[in-house]
Amino acid sequence: MKSFITKNILGIIGIILGAIAGYLYYHFIGCSSGTCSISSNPTNSTLYGALMGYLMLSMFERTPKKAKEETK
Repeated sequence: MKSFITKNILGIIGIILGAIAGYLYYHFIGCSSGTCSISSNPTNSTLYGALMGYLMLSMFERTPKKAKEETK
């Protein structure tokens, strides 16, 4: 039986890379006026980046094929 980490490795990597990218976006590009809801706060931009990273890399996970008997 596979562990949770080995089953979801792409999603975990996506979360980590997305969080880093979100924080870097806040640090280098972010909104200084405070009117931007995502990029004006480091927490919001980091969480948003983590979500986007997960969604991007989880697209490439394989799903197990169903048995032929279930399709009848």
